[in-house]
Amino acid sequence: MGRVGKKHKDSVQKIDRLTRYNFEEAVQLAIDCAHAKFDESVDLAVRLGVDPRHADQMVRGTVVLPNGVGKDVRVAAFAKGEKEKEALEAGADYAGSDELVEKIQKGWLEFDKAIATPDMMSSVGKLGRILGPRGMMPNAKLGTVTFDIARVVKEIKAGKIDFKVEKTGIIHASMGKVSFGVEKLLENIAAFVDTILRLKPPTSKGTYLRSMGISTCMGPGIKIEPAYVKDLLNK
Repeated sequence: MGRVGKKHKDSVQKIDRLTRYNFEEAVQLAIDCAHAKFDESVDLAVRLGVDPRHADQMVRGTVVLPNGVGKDVRVAAFAKGEKEKEALEAGADYAGSDELVEKIQKGWLEFDKAIATPDMMSSVGKLGRILGPRGMMPNAKLGTVTFDIARVVKEIKAGKIDFKVEKTGIIHASMGKVSFGVEKLLENIAAFVDTILRLKPPTSKGTYLRSMGISTCMGPGIKIEPAYVKDLLNK
């Protein structure tokens, strides 16, 4: 077992493991527990009352976080002609058609998100084994296969993230960086949680938001009481 550092031990001592905090308390604690020399990401985990093994209980979607995620997201756009030009003018880092597909097939992966126009998907489909496992494959359900390519590029650059419930019923997502401070992180969390609530499957029975937790990428987990969601969304 790895050795636990003194700073991590000190962080753990700040948290009452038996307490479920409200959102503001939890975010402040997460910031206080950050001890890395870099600007740590702040991650939220939400356990839902769904069974993802059933297609009608799958929860997945996208949300534009009002304050972004604190990193420059590199976007590759599969498009040709005027749409390629539109993508670049909107802020895409890379854009192209078959030559971009070929470049990726040879091992180039210097981007974080990929989008495509529908007429490019027959070519982009060849990249399924490369982009699929990395969660980078353009997907119509997530809005990344569209002719409105300029709008999507701008949204991704502004802080749009996609999420999907895991087999265990948990959704993980980054809400920003420690340097954002409490207010900006709360604004991002509110937008994220509101989107999850809107996506509640009609077939989901019982408690939908079962448990929640927050932590920095290097810090201990902090439990949040889901009942405080109303207070968060009414701010």
